[in-house]
Amino acid sequence: METATNTKVLYTGKTHTTGGREGAASSDDQQLQIKLGLPGSGKGTNPEQLFAAGWSACFIGAMGIAAHTLGTRLPADTAVDAEVDLLTSDSGFSLRARLNVALPGLEKEVAQQIVNTAHNTCPYSKAVKSNIPVEINLV
Repeated sequence: METATNTKVLYTGKTHTTGGREGAASSDDQQLQIKLGLPGSGKGTNPEQLFAAGWSACFIGAMGIAAHTLGTRLPADTAVDAEVDLLTSDSGFSLRARLNVALPGLEKEVAQQIVNTAHNTCPYSKAVKSNIPVEINLV
């Protein structure tokens, strides 16, 4: 793993999980305490939902930085609807994702520039780049 020379840890998220997809997870600060359930079971949150929530929140933060750099602000009703698919095939399980981004009131060219910049800087986007299929839609 390659690391930059001036890398500084800003935060470390810590969780404790038991029981896998049908267990429970909690953060060390107890701010996150969730029951886990198989997708569609209605018995708890699943890893795909957690990934979608984390990525969409991070992506909005990255868009805020991109907008600031362009000298504009994100609309108050900015939203990202993230969809993370759990797939199965002959080669095993994998993921696929879509981010549907709403930036109402911004000119389409400016909104697209913000989305493109955010996708290149968001840590979640960088983590999945070239690892899973990702579609980003400006809606």
